[in-house]
Amino acid sequence: MKLTILGGGGFRVPLVYGALLADRAEGRVTRVVLHDTDDHRLRAVTRVLAEQAAGVPDAPEVTATTALDEALRGADFVFSAIRVGGLEGRADDERIALAEGVLGQETVGAGGIAYGLRTVPVAVDIARRVARLAPGAWVINFTNPAGLVTEAMARHLGDRVIGICDSPVGLGRRVARALGADPKEAFVDYVGLNHLGWVRGLRVAGRDELPRLLADPTLLGSFEEGRLFGADWLRSLGAVPNEYLHYYYFNRETVRAYQEAARTRGAFLRDQQARFYREATDPGVSALSAWDRTRAEREATYMAENRESAGAGEREAEDLSGGYEKVALALMRAVARDERTTLILNVRNRSTLSVLDVDAVVEVPCLVDASGAHPLAADPLPGHAAGLVCSVKAVEREVLAAAESGSRATAVKAFALHPLVDSVTVARRLVEAYTRVHPGLAYLA
Repeated sequence: MKLTILGGGGFRVPLVYGALLADRAEGRVTRVVLHDTDDHRLRAVTRVLAEQAAGVPDAPEVTATTALDEALRGADFVFSAIRVGGLEGRADDERIALAEGVLGQETVGAGGIAYGLRTVPVAVDIARRVARLAPGAWVINFTNPAGLVTEAMARHLGDRVIGICDSPVGLGRRVARALGADPKEAFVDYVGLNHLGWVRGLRVAGRDELPRLLADPTLLGSFEEGRLFGADWLRSLGAVPNEYLHYYYFNRETVRAYQEAARTRGAFLRDQQARFYREATDPGVSALSAWDRTRAEREATYMAENRESAGAGEREAEDLSGGYEKVALALMRAVARDERTTLILNVRNRSTLSVLDVDAVVEVPCLVDASGAHPLAADPLPGHAAGLVCSVKAVEREVLAAAESGSRATAVKAFALHPLVDSVTVARRLVEAYTRVHPGLAYLA
């Protein structure tokens, strides 16, 4: 079975390959093709993968190419993990937004819109090529903003593109752990959009244990989201939000913390990964050891400004091991081998959330089998959550419309309608600044 990884020179690719090495079942991936536009990054990651595979019998064969069509042709699965504009683009997204006093995070607010406007045209081109060169392939989208990009690709690939994110999985695991439950035995009632969702229940043996958590301040203080949001706010919501909702509920504090930080997250990762790629192509250095050190530092500093502004402390050791590669492998197994499972995924809504249309991509529990991912029925969202979901989905639709039409006015509308952008004037200045800095936005006229 052939797996093509787009963005194959990306830092997290060894996580995926490590999961493949541990998969010994029949029907597993035997060939991995890495595609990237940056040959230097490809060489670095290929070295890491070679060290991972050392001594592993029948390790999947790895090849690398900068030719996109060659990489896609004949693929059974395509993992899309591209970063249009690179980490330099992410750092610019953050810097420009913060200069206007608004959030520049890569998937939330102004930064997410800028990233989406750069990424959607490239993702659409990939979707069209997959449809032509590998019509039987399943596309698993890692690319952020994951929900928006998945919806753009679904217009060309239908249900054969599925978006994944490890954030809901990590949240469900932490809630289960706080309750003393086995995460593998718990059903997480999670619903929303990518990076905009809530755990509304956690059922173990048919019983919802979430009310017990919300009623106990000690339990709420025992895991990251409980400390991040505070017990009183979680009880008011009657749910546990995805960590990214901290940008909405505590926006003023978060923006201030980001403005006061020595470097933005994007600038930190840009500098950190530049160092890693230099080390990993040095023949005298173990590329795998360099990658391990860099990954540990990366995970430990994740959302550090949010935790600092909330006094939430350091991340738990159990949350430093990633997880999106496990979701991806479970999804691929379910489809390729008909190993039925339930996963929280980004898929077309159908009738899951009544406040959205059938084609809106949502993030919800899905039953996955050989025919794909099927969203499970969900209770309606409470009014506050429905309003936020509808507002952000409307912004995503304006981003898609701007990317399709090249309309600068529509791009301004996308920024201005976002709940975290507080002025049409600011929206206009953001579009002006982003188009001036990013070549990938030159299409906006």
